[in-house]
Amino acid sequence: MRFKAIFITCVCTLLILTACSTKPPTDAPLVLSLGAEPSMLNPILSTDSTSSSVNGYIFNGLLKVNPDLELVPDLAQSYQVSADGLTFTFTLKPNITWHDGTPFSTEDILFTYQRILDTTTNTVRRSDYIINGQPIEIMVIDSQTIQFKLPTAFAPILNRFTMGIIPKHIFENEDINTSAYNQNPIGTGPFTFTRWEPAQFVLLKRNPNYFDTLPKLKTVLLKIIPDQNTALISFEKEEVYSAGIPGKDFERIKQVETFNTFQFYDLAYTFLGFNCKNPLFESPVLRQAIAMSINKQSIVDGILLGYGKPAHLPTSPEMWTYPKTHFNYDYNPQQALTQLQQAGFKYDAQNNILYKDNQPVTFKIITNKGNKDREKAAVMIQDNLKNIGIKVAVQLMEWSSFIAVVNANQDPKDYDAVILGWSLGLDPDGYSLWHSSQYPQGFNFVGYQNEQVDQWLHAGRTTIDRDQRKVIYANLYNEIAQDAPYVFLYYPESLVGIHRKVTGLSPAGPAGLFNPIENIFITQ
Repeated sequence: MRFKAIFITCVCTLLILTACSTKPPTDAPLVLSLGAEPSMLNPILSTDSTSSSVNGYIFNGLLKVNPDLELVPDLAQSYQVSADGLTFTFTLKPNITWHDGTPFSTEDILFTYQRILDTTTNTVRRSDYIINGQPIEIMVIDSQTIQFKLPTAFAPILNRFTMGIIPKHIFENEDINTSAYNQNPIGTGPFTFTRWEPAQFVLLKRNPNYFDTLPKLKTVLLKIIPDQNTALISFEKEEVYSAGIPGKDFERIKQVETFNTFQFYDLAYTFLGFNCKNPLFESPVLRQAIAMSINKQSIVDGILLGYGKPAHLPTSPEMWTYPKTHFNYDYNPQQALTQLQQAGFKYDAQNNILYKDNQPVTFKIITNKGNKDREKAAVMIQDNLKNIGIKVAVQLMEWSSFIAVVNANQDPKDYDAVILGWSLGLDPDGYSLWHSSQYPQGFNFVGYQNEQVDQWLHAGRTTIDRDQRKVIYANLYNEIAQDAPYVFLYYPESLVGIHRKVTGLSPAGPAGLFNPIENIFITQ
């Protein structure tokens, strides 16, 4: 479970003729924008979507996701599963080499997973490979064959084999947490890392020795443009070939013949998360009242301009586990205020101030600078909570500083509340986000603790039957929604513009539009 970008392929059908072309490819680079500075170009250490999107060009996993959201071989040529479902044996494709020419082998795979399981590695992915307290066992059979043995059934395991593999010969004598290769990566992927100019760009070149289909593109230039409006201006000037389109500009961009536009729902949601280790938010009473006091529909209508849906659960309506009926907090600030007063909070109606233990209730929301939807949502939440006497400050932070605060390995963390978004994986397992063990060094950065949720998380990942898992996750989602460690704000609709010169796109959907990147090229 992490932020990640997945790249996709193009199918020429009557429905998407504008996305496909019979024109031959040129040597022109694909110029795209990055919404933030990457933090870590190492797939086992990165925690943010920007870094993951860059890593996707450079590294490969044993498996990958295709445009139909199916898991298919990547580094692996094939794999076999034992009758009991506990042993997975992978055979590699032949003639794979690292970008520096070193032969790739199963020793690299073993090394990668050993580093993830090593408690000295600063990774949030360790829990993906530990089941009921026991790590998976990994055995090299030979240079082309590797075996994974599970201690018990583990439903998400195939999804976990999409993890990018890192080179043993590079990192075995390095401190993996501080190595310079985390900013100068060597992978096996379709593109090689060439240059990273902070606050400017990341430059990638085609890997001429790629083991799979050779990319049509020779160069990918990723310009670092943290501000959404600036990125849109660059797109309209044809300085970058793709951009997310704000709702207010979407209809206008749709009329420009130079561009193709796409709209679809990702497996994603945006949320207001509370620091549950902060005494103000330790009890769910205030969290629940805040959930009732935020007008989600107004956020969707006023900020997203209808290109989205109010969110109520820690999953996406696009996921197979999304329940038909579910818990949600209706917008009702008066009821919220009543419940707060019943719980011992005092409300000074004359001065519009809410008190807890004779202290005014006030807190600060942090979010990343440049994401206009989140910035506006923070201000709208600030205005909503003023109606029940809560004073909210808003702080906008540069992405790197923002992520450093959220991911700090300390207890308690140094923030009150945060607006952020999750891009979900194909499997509903949310252990790394919600299990109490995943704090402070994990994706459960709000420090949420709920024994019943912990039990359901264990059950969800060790139950194989799909129908049983749906029941487990429906219970899990409703418990979290009612407990309100997050206020689930909205499911954003992805609005994307792509220059008509960009060809080889796949159908719009959660897998993205550039999957696989090898199919993409630029025409005249």
